[in-house]
Amino acid sequence: MIDTHTHLYMDAFSKEDSDGCASAVDRAVEAGVALMVLPSVDRESAAEVKTLHAERPLSTRTAMGLHPTEVGEDWREELDDIIEILGPTAPVAIGEVGIDLYWDDSNLALQKEAFISQIILAERLDLPVIIHCRDGLEVCLECIAAARSRSHGGKLPPMVFHSFTGSPDDVRRIRETCDPYFGINGVVTFKNSGRLPEAVREIGIDRILLETDSPYLAPVPRRGRRNESSYLTFINTKIAEIIGLSAEEVDEATTRNAKAFFRI
Repeated sequence: MIDTHTHLYMDAFSKEDSDGCASAVDRAVEAGVALMVLPSVDRESAAEVKTLHAERPLSTRTAMGLHPTEVGEDWREELDDIIEILGPTAPVAIGEVGIDLYWDDSNLALQKEAFISQIILAERLDLPVIIHCRDGLEVCLECIAAARSRSHGGKLPPMVFHSFTGSPDDVRRIRETCDPYFGINGVVTFKNSGRLPEAVREIGIDRILLETDSPYLAPVPRRGRRNESSYLTFINTKIAEIIGLSAEEVDEATTRNAKAFFRI
């Protein structure tokens, strides 16, 4: 299995584990998670990502991006710093980037500007994009369309809608603008997951990536605890149940998807 989105570098791990963040990586490997992608969210996290990747280079990959909730007036300078920090680690994606209107929409104009610019950056660097989209799907799709119009040859880089929790209608709406992968995490195991199981069937196994988004959103039966990449197996099993495949088939398919998406 591949955890395509995990924040094992955060304080939730470094302060609670005797061996620091690296021990969380080791537990995941023992649980059958061969590789973990570590996305940055700002310049401070970029340094933490770099440190953890240096400690476990065989089990981790890096992604560099500025999260929408961290976008400020100096976002260009901060993004330059992130690129300088993580560029030497051979990042496999730009991310996580996107639109977040859940907490505050006062910086929406800056969010849009930063998101479009990072999509274009990904196209220029020939890297895929990890998209964070919370309470802002239409704006997110507008930005993707705008990036396409500004990119070389009207092309878009490969994309994944990380932590996707939407409906089948949302899947179809997104596919009118682009043809992304969808990152499915522990929310799919919740009793109150809404129409997400239906959306998983709408997406289809060939476009699903597994993720934990740890330390957030721990899956059942670990819900309420600090999440970690070793819990990815619970998500894999639930998706298998929803789609009607074996856990082994879901593991093989999503691993194949992740390798194709990140070219690893």
